[in-house]
Amino acid sequence: MTRFLLVVPPLVGHINPLVGVARELAGRGHQVAWAGHADQIRRLAGEDAAVFDCPMPEGGLSRPPGMTGPAAFRFLWAEFFVPLADLMAPGVDAAIDAFRPDVVLTDQHAVAGALVAERRGITHVTSATTSAELIDPLGALPKVGAWLSELLGALRGRIGDPERTGDPRFSPYGVIAFTGRELLGDAPLPHERVHLVGPAIAPRSDRSDFPWEWLDPERSTVLVSLGTANVDAGGRFLAEAVTALDRLGDRVQGVVVDPGHTLSDVPPGVLVREHVPQLDLLALADAVVCHGGHNTVCESLWHGLPLVLAPIRDDQPIVAGQVVDAGAGVRVRFSRVDAARLGAAIETVLDGSGGHRTAAEAIGRSLRAAGGQVAAADHLEQIAARHTHVPAPH
Repeated sequence: MTRFLLVVPPLVGHINPLVGVARELAGRGHQVAWAGHADQIRRLAGEDAAVFDCPMPEGGLSRPPGMTGPAAFRFLWAEFFVPLADLMAPGVDAAIDAFRPDVVLTDQHAVAGALVAERRGITHVTSATTSAELIDPLGALPKVGAWLSELLGALRGRIGDPERTGDPRFSPYGVIAFTGRELLGDAPLPHERVHLVGPAIAPRSDRSDFPWEWLDPERSTVLVSLGTANVDAGGRFLAEAVTALDRLGDRVQGVVVDPGHTLSDVPPGVLVREHVPQLDLLALADAVVCHGGHNTVCESLWHGLPLVLAPIRDDQPIVAGQVVDAGAGVRVRFSRVDAARLGAAIETVLDGSGGHRTAAEAIGRSLRAAGGQVAAADHLEQIAARHTHVPAPH
C-alpha cells in the first residue's frame, strides 16, 4: 500500500483528470489524499475525498479582457501561478506532515507541490493536463523563457530546495501526461520519463438535472463549451453560436454551456445550460465547438468527435493547431467569427467530406488504447516501487 498526495490548483480542468486516477489508486488499495481548494475538490472528487485545504488567491483566476499571447502568459505566471504557489506551500507542508505521503502527484501548474516535495526529499510526479507545454512553446520566445526561469528560480528559493536547478514543471521522476502522440506529432518530449496516457475518462460527480428528453435522435447534436475559465470573454461568441445553431435547426440541435449567464432570448431549438454532464453528453454528440481547452479536446476526440476550435489564449492556440494538423477539426477566429462563418464550420465537420470525423475516430481509438487512469496508476505504482525515501526535515 502506497500513500499518494495529489496537489492541484483551483482549476476544474486540472482537477478532473486526477479524479479518475485517485479512484483507480484507491481501488487498488492505496491511500489517496488531496491538497488544494477543499470545496472545489470535494465537489469534483466526491464529498468523501480526504482533502488538506490550502489558501487560494482572492477572486480566483481573472485577467483583463482581451489579454492574449505573451502578455497573457506572463500575467498567468506572475499574477496567478506563482502567487498561488506561495500561498499553497504552507498547506502542502502541513499535508505532508499529517499524511506522510510516499509520492506526491502534483499538477504541472501547482508548483508548490513539486518545490515543497523536493525540499522535503519526497518523490514527486508531474500531472500534465495539456499537450502544449510538452512541446516547448517558449522555444521561439527565448526572452519569455528566460523570464519564466528566473521567476521559478526565485520561487524555488522561497519554498523549494535552492540547490536544485531542474524545471519544476517536469519532475525527473516522471510526468503523467493526459494526452496522446497524435496531438504532439513528432515533437520530442522533455525527457524519456514522460508517459502519455490519454484522457482520464471516468465517472464524475454530476449535480446537474440535464433534460435528456429534450434531445431529438433525428438531429445531430452539437455541444458548445468555452470551459470554466473563460466566463469573462465568451459572451459575444456564445451569442453568435446560438444564432448559427438556430439557423441549422432543421438538422442540428445545439447544447450551449453558459456558466456566466450571458445569453438571453434563446430560440427554442437551442438548449442553454449553466453546466452539463459533459462526458455523458459527449457520448451522444456528433460534434463539439470549443475554445481548444485540452481536456475538452481530448475528451471529444476520445469519443471520436470532430471539433470546431476557437482558441482564446494560453495553451489553446497550440492545442487547436495540433487538432487541425491531425485533421480532426477546423479553426475559427474567436474574436471575429460571426454566425455565418461558425455555422459553415459546424457544417464542415458534420458532413464528413473533409475527413474530420474519420481522423477524430482514429485519434479516439489511439487515446483509448493509451489507457487513461489505469495506465496512469500503473506508472505511479512503478515509480513508487523504484523510489523509496524518508522525508527530510524542514
